[in-house]
Amino acid sequence: QVQLVESGGGLVQAGGSLRLSCAASGRTFSRNAMGWFRQAPGKEREFVAAISWSGSNTMYADSVKGRFTISRDNAKNTMFLQMNSLKPEDTAVYYCAAHAKESSNPRTWLRIDAYDYWGQGTRVTVSS
Repeated sequence: QVQLVESGGGLVQAGGSLRLSCAASGRTFSRNAMGWFRQAPGKEREFVAAISWSGSNTMYADSVKGRFTISRDNAKNTMFLQMNSLKPEDTAVYYCAAHAKESSNPRTWLRIDAYDYWGQGTRVTVSS
């Protein structure tokens, strides 16, 4: 059974930092693109960041560019999201996701329906 499990969420003050982790089990994703999405209360789920299988190619939403960094450790089948300079508007449940197909087209990375596996989410709350 394939599982993606997020961790690292919590309550932080504006300007603070958090590091989210996404641990995969049940299969390896070392040849698959992965991404982070978030869903704020009353809003639709939105793209945050994505990373190629090798880690050499990354993509960010404009709202987090320069503040968030996505990375991965394929040896540990784990992906990370380092979040710095957090703002109250970053408050959301953060989800990790993975593609089932290898070497997917980067143009699909922003699309929710392009991802085949999802975690249950971890809540991030940023207080002002």
